[in-house]
Amino acid sequence: MHCFNRLNPKLLQHALIFIAACALSIPATAGNVLVQVLDKDGKPAPDAVVVVVPASKTGSPKNPLPSQVTIYQEKMRFVPAVSVVALGAKAQFVNNDPWEHHVRASAAGVAQFNAAAGEGFELRLDGRPEGKAAKTAEALFNKAGAVLLGCHIHGSMRGHVYVSESPWAVLTGADGLAQLEQVPEGPAQIKVWHADQLIDSAAQPYTVATSPGKLTLQLSVVPRRRRI
Repeated sequence: MHCFNRLNPKLLQHALIFIAACALSIPATAGNVLVQVLDKDGKPAPDAVVVVVPASKTGSPKNPLPSQVTIYQEKMRFVPAVSVVALGAKAQFVNNDPWEHHVRASAAGVAQFNAAAGEGFELRLDGRPEGKAAKTAEALFNKAGAVLLGCHIHGSMRGHVYVSESPWAVLTGADGLAQLEQVPEGPAQIKVWHADQLIDSAAQPYTVATSPGKLTLQLSVVPRRRRI
């Protein structure tokens, strides 16, 4: 303390600023988490959304969630069937079918919505004329959670957009695996969402370490096979 008292106040101020800057430049420790999602029968569950919510708000994922996606209407389907996007993302809908489609969006599990209150939206897309460009429309996803996509004309058409507030969110592949990288070390909550599971699963506590970790989560349903 006596040494610091003898320092010029300006030199001491510069020294403290330098120490603080060095501390801020030290990267927070992070780890990778591999999540295996199984269905009720213990088989890999594709198209499940895995979300990690770390207690620490520092850092960012290796692969940020998209802020813009394109969703096609082809052969009476939404392609991709499930998209995972960041809050505030923009989606472009493209109708590649020769007949008219609608895009009706509402919170998953909600039969009705109020577009004026920002609870959903409805778009109309004319069919694609032969030899001409496809019709398109855009929409914003500014509310977190799962969004159900449908079509007034073709009731069998169904798709989903999962809007995640946490940047650590990813869709499982055909093997039911989801790899989340550069997750801040420490306590976290991990949850899984699937379109065919009507009741959301409770989030699971998990501790992220610098060494790779793996967690297995199981759905309460056997997802139906998607039409090809």
